Amino acid sequence: QVHLSESGGGLVQAGGSLRLSCAASGRTFNSYAMGWFRQAPGKERECVSTIRGSGGTPYYADSIKGRFTISRDNAQNTMYLQMNMLKPEDTAVYYCAARKSFWATPRTSDYDYWGQGTQVTVSS
Repeated sequence: QVHLSESGGGLVQAGGSLRLSCAASGRTFNSYAMGWFRQAPGKERECVSTIRGSGGTPYYADSIKGRFTISRDNAQNTMYLQMNMLKPEDTAVYYCAARKSFWATPRTSDYDYWGQGTQVTVSS
């Protein structure tokens, strides 16, 4: 069982930055692939970025490529999402998720554990 807790959301103006954190419980954090997902009102939950258990080359959705950076610190059981050059269309609830596999995928249904989410609001 893995418990995930996101933090770092908030209200920011367009062009600004936020850093999200996802703290995970458990002693085998590095065996889980991790991902950041988001859900805007009236829309389906979508993948933002994923990272394998050991790190390595991440996956980024086209909509955020070049602006967001995913990272993880396995010693601290924590994953991060640095979000720069934020746009109003980035407004959503952001969730972190863990998959019981070393390998990450962008499919929401492949993830086994989810955090409660953190709101990110970008004003124009």
